[in-house]
Amino acid sequence: MCGRYHLSSKPKDMKMHFNVGSPFTFKQSYNITPSSCCPIVRLNKEKNEVALCYWGLIPSWAKDKKITPINAKAETIREKPFFRMAYRHHRCIIPANGFYEWKGSKGNKQPFYLYPADSDFFGFAGLWETWERPDEVIESFTIITTEANAIMAPIHERMPVILNHQDYAEWLHDGEYSLLKPLDAEGMRCHTVSKEVNSPTNDGPELISKI
Repeated sequence: MCGRYHLSSKPKDMKMHFNVGSPFTFKQSYNITPSSCCPIVRLNKEKNEVALCYWGLIPSWAKDKKITPINAKAETIREKPFFRMAYRHHRCIIPANGFYEWKGSKGNKQPFYLYPADSDFFGFAGLWETWERPDEVIESFTIITTEANAIMAPIHERMPVILNHQDYAEWLHDGEYSLLKPLDAEGMRCHTVSKEVNSPTNDGPELISKI
């Protein structure tokens, strides 16, 4: 799964990596948690744009805004009513510099930080939706997960779908299902970090420092 990640890059670097033309701003954070408002990359009239959306998907047909899964399993997004329309029409990429995962028994879990081996960015495959009522409009997203690769498997059985840079356009335009697979382990690095990351109120570069 993916329940916490990090994005502190400058907008100009994101624009270049994700081929976004229009200007944008966002709140940088070393400890992004569910329900946060985060940048995603999606198509708008066949061009990439950045939109700020809440992490936790609310389908357009939901009766209220309480249904907010932060992850969607790649194996079932084509069939599950909750995700299949978003998969067909509302695909996105979630920029990240890295993400966290925990290993161990309850109350004594060790956090790990996972980050790109040869790039500043991961591009998580995701889905987005617009939930609209007369007095409120909410745009939200979820991160697609898949089985763990060799680096992730000792920590957790699942991980975000991390797209290769050359596959970004194919995912956004065509939703090619074969792209929803584990990233090659050679493309990732991992180290243990402080348990300070456990608290959503903590934020800062020290959270990703190796211990």
